[in-house]
Amino acid sequence: MSEKSLLWISCFSILICLANNTEAAEAIEKDPIKKEAGTVLQKPEKPTYAANINPQMNITSVLSTPAEEKDQETEIYFSADEVENNQEMQVVTATGNVNIIRNNLTLIADKVIYNQKEDIVTATGNVILVEKDGNVVFSDYVELTDQMTQGSMDNIKVIMQNKARIAATKFRRLAKDNKLMTNAVYTPCDVCSGKDPLWQIKATKVQHDAEAKNVNYQNATIELKGVPVFYTPFFSHPDPTVKSRSGFLMPSFRSNSYLGAALQPKYFWDISPNQNLLYSPILSSDHGIVQSGTYSQYFTNGQVEATGTYLKDNDDDRQRGSLFMTGRYEFNDYWVGNLDINYASDRVYLKDMSLPKKDDAWLTSSAKLEGFDFRNYAAIEAYSYKLLSYDLKEVDKPLIMPWFNYENIGEIGPYGAYNKNTFNGAIISRDDENSSQRISMINSWVLPYTSEYGEKYRLMASVKSDLYNIDDYKNYKGETFDGGVARVFPQLGLEWKLPFIRATESSRQILEPTIVAVAAPNGGNKLNKIPNDDSQDVELDDTNILDIDRYAGYDRNDTGSRISYGFNWSAYGNRTGRTSAFIAQSYNFDKNSSFSTSDDQSGRFSDYVGRINASPSPFLDLNYRFKLDKDSLDFKYNELSADFGPEALRMYVSYIFLKGYDNDNTSSSLYGERKELYTGVRMALTRDWSLSLYNRQDLSEGDISLEHGGILTYEDECFALSIVADRNEADSPDYDGDFEISVNFFLKTLGGAGTQK
Repeated sequence: MSEKSLLWISCFSILICLANNTEAAEAIEKDPIKKEAGTVLQKPEKPTYAANINPQMNITSVLSTPAEEKDQETEIYFSADEVENNQEMQVVTATGNVNIIRNNLTLIADKVIYNQKEDIVTATGNVILVEKDGNVVFSDYVELTDQMTQGSMDNIKVIMQNKARIAATKFRRLAKDNKLMTNAVYTPCDVCSGKDPLWQIKATKVQHDAEAKNVNYQNATIELKGVPVFYTPFFSHPDPTVKSRSGFLMPSFRSNSYLGAALQPKYFWDISPNQNLLYSPILSSDHGIVQSGTYSQYFTNGQVEATGTYLKDNDDDRQRGSLFMTGRYEFNDYWVGNLDINYASDRVYLKDMSLPKKDDAWLTSSAKLEGFDFRNYAAIEAYSYKLLSYDLKEVDKPLIMPWFNYENIGEIGPYGAYNKNTFNGAIISRDDENSSQRISMINSWVLPYTSEYGEKYRLMASVKSDLYNIDDYKNYKGETFDGGVARVFPQLGLEWKLPFIRATESSRQILEPTIVAVAAPNGGNKLNKIPNDDSQDVELDDTNILDIDRYAGYDRNDTGSRISYGFNWSAYGNRTGRTSAFIAQSYNFDKNSSFSTSDDQSGRFSDYVGRINASPSPFLDLNYRFKLDKDSLDFKYNELSADFGPEALRMYVSYIFLKGYDNDNTSSSLYGERKELYTGVRMALTRDWSLSLYNRQDLSEGDISLEHGGILTYEDECFALSIVADRNEADSPDYDGDFEISVNFFLKTLGGAGTQK
């Protein structure tokens, strides 16, 4: 029960006003037809007077004491069929549809009585309180004493804002704001007449210790469909006003082929209002104790969180562990720092422990300092890497520290032209292979223009200057180079677009042809002297074919002059649905331009690249990307993903095909053909039960399943259960735990637990 639900009785404070202001009560009796008080119905058979008060009338001025008249912040609204003041007995009685509103709290009752002499307030008959946060409290009888600081309620029922329900045979409000409920029942589940909810908690006593801010339970039982499944004579938790507190949390259990059976207790240490530690060691049968914990600290301008594990392997005495750490700090309005550390002692440790990022190919750690100031941007960054995947070749992993970048966009001139200047540099260090130091500068001038016919032009001229210092670089010819290298690369580009728009009553269509012309010198990359560290993604596809500079990094220049052209078509329904298609090709004036030799292409024309995106209705979402050989129109690259079907039977298909080629112009690497198919289906078995199945198939080598499994899920308004089974055919010779099953459940508002095998 929420703190607000336990304190709702304070709404009756309006009746104290009636007790402390006899002059106001007398005024109502002496002038019963006063306009401000509303219409009065007098009943001759009663010696006292009664008034029917307009429910929208603000009666603060009528029922407040002179001292209260000075403080009008709390307005009180009151209505009743009859109000009777018996001065001889000192009793004020409101009967018939009594409504009291104060501070957005509403009290409804058949009858409210205030005994001034005994200082007792009672409300009887269909008592209902509607709180400002949406909670609704029902009771048969309410009695308050000691200036409404103490009291009791009989047979209360509470419907909370989140639809949870509480019931108790007796509620008492004690001294010092303490509260006690007897024979209390709590459930967040829907309740049907004559049927037990899916689960509920029963306790003979529930006590709220206001000073200690604790809620204590005696003889508590958790029931599933009316059957007791868990009992404890006593347990306690902080009340809703407590944001955090030290204490034990629910432990978890697991079992797998590496750890064996394992228990993970959890202790939360609330060090201070801005820092805490969760200590959660894993007590395993096969490898002893695995130390594990999470530390969090919050600052005025940032935060830091670190999660780590440590294990001494009993098989070979290896020291194994992991560390994930993130941090962010805003130094001022212009500078912000970010930290992201990801570490694992070996390639299979994360898989053995079922930790986050266990399926990642790389673990990347970085530290960044970024600055923003009007039209300026600056960044200083550092990167380190750790290889996890056995599918990738082991290389001497680089340490990049620092990598820096500064960009300035000049003021827009009278014709819309502006200058852009970029300064970038990096220091890359390796233990056994090449290291390099680089500084680059790009000075560019951009002029956008839109003609009166709707044509969109963008003219760009740039000069890129690089200065390198190379150590121990072995090029593709087997030669070793050390020393300094300088190069200058000018480039001129012009982009043209002309959108054609057609609108109908049901849809809108846009056809946009695009032409990009680039003039640049041939050669000049100096492949025999400059290593390629940041421009190895040289695949020509639909995302970069119309870019003026198609490389993502600085080590390779997009040499050679060319013309690229393509069509982009899209259609949008007025209510729902969208479809788009794109296709493009590039023509190189020089056969040996950088991109034409990097992806196994020959001749002046590039292959065709394109994409199709279609979502005509909620029952289909399709995305398709492709590359076609310019001569044979054979597929060199295919990527398809489709999600289709109604919610009752939703299917997902993903297919990728990549033709192999020998990229001997950059790194002498041979890429084999790759084919992979992923299929999945989700079935709604009933309103609450669903089943998902999936399979990832390698079609290029042996047609084997790489991963397959399923998820059986039950979920209703108060309970969730999932059973997950997965088999991962990892190619790592060190990893044995290829099968995993987990069972997890969640009780709404209480939390959950899970097991793993």
